[in-house]
Amino acid sequence: MTRFLVTCWPLPGHVHPQLAVAEALRERGHDVAFYTGERARETVEGAGFKVFGFRAVDEARILEAIFAVERRPRRPDPRLVRRAFRTWLVDSVSDQIEDLDRVVPDWRPDAVVCDLAMWAPIVVLGERDGLPVALSSTFMGPLIPGPQAPPWGFGLKPPRTAARRLAYAALNRVGEALGRPLRRELDAIRARHGLPPMGRSINAYTAHLPLQLVGNVRELDYDRTDLPPSVHYVGPLAWHPHDEPQAGDWIDKLPARRPWVHVTESTIAGADAFLLEAAARGLAGAPVEAILTTGGHRDPAALGLADPAPNVHVTDWVSHSALLPRCSAVVTNGGAGTVIAALRAGVPLVIVPTTWDKPDNARRVTEAGAGIRLPARRCSPERLRAAVMEVLDNPRYARAARRIADVLAGAPGPAGAAALLEALDSARGRKARRARTREGVR
Repeated sequence: MTRFLVTCWPLPGHVHPQLAVAEALRERGHDVAFYTGERARETVEGAGFKVFGFRAVDEARILEAIFAVERRPRRPDPRLVRRAFRTWLVDSVSDQIEDLDRVVPDWRPDAVVCDLAMWAPIVVLGERDGLPVALSSTFMGPLIPGPQAPPWGFGLKPPRTAARRLAYAALNRVGEALGRPLRRELDAIRARHGLPPMGRSINAYTAHLPLQLVGNVRELDYDRTDLPPSVHYVGPLAWHPHDEPQAGDWIDKLPARRPWVHVTESTIAGADAFLLEAAARGLAGAPVEAILTTGGHRDPAALGLADPAPNVHVTDWVSHSALLPRCSAVVTNGGAGTVIAALRAGVPLVIVPTTWDKPDNARRVTEAGAGIRLPARRCSPERLRAAVMEVLDNPRYARAARRIADVLAGAPGPAGAAALLEALDSARGRKARRARTREGVR
């Protein structure tokens, strides 16, 4: 039996994929615990895993910085975005180390499975303590820069021409320059723990990790072949609570003669519901059944969506497993979980990308031909309706979505991720045994 410590932020998009991997590890006889925040404790403990909660990390401060950006997703304030990145990713590193220096000696994990956005294990723990750190990415692709990938965060096209490759190389250099102050702070933290400077950006630095799991397929990540052999595309890492309620009987009463369109966006209370509002108005009277979900923390009435048109149906939540196979299109702001869930069901998308990795997710979908991107600032009811009807009326989008669904179905998923983690620990064990043998010879 091997002990794996999963370190992740207490947000559903970060926790749920790790729970999928954790359950696969447990099924193979391993012990798994989580280091995360109180916001995720009930979910993680409900799945049967031990939780080491944040102590030094100021969970409320970090979540507020993230939510401040989410409340204005249509026109994010660059100052709030920079503040969120600093507060979340950099300022918390020393506090993460303080917490993990309590957890690791107490629980004695054999390896760490690390959320891409939790940097302490990446930049300190692995090297300082000789503990294998596997990156389990919640993004649809690794952030390791390379000649086949566009710069992260802009939703740019892949660099398939020499001119574009040159332009992106220049943009990457600008990004490196802008990121130097943060890198100096990380290097100062490393120095306090006896480690040398990283010598590169944090994204480039992740290439040295012994294993990186990507919850996607290469075909939905520009078919990249410029990555180190430590990067493995394992396909969907989907997780749902075992007691998750299914869709209510009302779903079965919806007319089946017209295509169903599911519209979903951020579940954060207080977030701007511009996408739901545009869909409620734009799809009213359209030849579709529109099913809008607001998220469990938001009241449809408070969002002004309580009295929609007869073909627009609003609820707080519907199980994707029950709904998506019956849909003809999905409208979303581009969160990785929803995008992958729709494509697993072979459903094409209209993506209105907002913050974080969502512009890049939208680009991956459009490059695969499985959907349409509508910029958030141009998302009017009329434009959204036109995009939905284009996806429904042009069969090439559905064909591309079904093609991607076949690829996703063939991916190894959580079981494959667990097998790779086992191999990582086995390799570490062989290395330790060889070292002990050499010491014995001496």
